[in-house]
Amino acid sequence: MDDNELVERAREAHETAHVPYSEYPVGAALETADGTVFTGCNIENANYSNTLHAEGVAVAHAVHAGHTEFERVAVSSAKRDGVTPCGRCRQTFTEFCDEDFVVLCDEGDGFAKYTLGELLPNAITEDTLD
Repeated sequence: MDDNELVERAREAHETAHVPYSEYPVGAALETADGTVFTGCNIENANYSNTLHAEGVAVAHAVHAGHTEFERVAVSSAKRDGVTPCGRCRQTFTEFCDEDFVVLCDEGDGFAKYTLGELLPNAITEDTLD
């Protein structure tokens, strides 16, 4: 699957988002090391701290299916505004991915491409807990 196809899967994923408060649907498509793709969408809750983010939902689906090695993720909002994963989601990726993990952010007429290390330098890792 090429980058454009992964972004398209993220676009499809935000179609099922539950966003009655923000009205800002987000989708994520996460590719595992073996090429399997898991998607997720944001699921809002009136208590915002209980809201699930699209990237976290995709990671949860993948881990539940036995995958813990990831190659890249694409993120898209209905606005196609280049949304990047938030800090919490970046830290979640750090649990499973190295700093070269690729993050594609849908800009509508293309996408921005980052590495996790660019988006979250000096991340908290298992090594920092020692």
